[in-house]
Amino acid sequence: MGIAERLPRKNVAAGALVRDDSGRILFISPTYKPFLDIPGGLTEDEESPLAACYREVREELGVDLQIGRLLLIDWMPTHGVWRDSVQLIFDGGVLSVEQIEAIRPAASEVSRLEFLHVDAAKQHLRPSMARRVSLAHRALLDGSTYYAEFGRTP
Repeated sequence: MGIAERLPRKNVAAGALVRDDSGRILFISPTYKPFLDIPGGLTEDEESPLAACYREVREELGVDLQIGRLLLIDWMPTHGVWRDSVQLIFDGGVLSVEQIEAIRPAASEVSRLEFLHVDAAKQHLRPSMARRVSLAHRALLDGSTYYAEFGRTP
């Protein structure tokens, strides 16, 4: 066995912070978990995080969006059956009314969509996701990119 086979592996996920013209963030209600989430998901083999973000947004929302700059890199520790991972959030842009009306959620993955301000969304998110979204939103507003561990800046 060579060194490459012995190296640790990490899951990588990428999501998009998509907003309406009021500054509210688009959240999805996944059919497979009890909390709201942002559009996005895990990378596939040989897929970049940005490509995964485009693909997951298209699969979940039924539209192609222009994905912008990286807002946040967040390392997540092992939790239950999930190994540690790296979570990235990209700027998903501000949608026009026409773009919002064109969204066709994938019924097998998304039960509903909701635009919420960050503070209103926190009670509907996993605590780590609430911290992650808050940091990504802050990065969007101040023009920076943040590094976090479990949703907290070191």
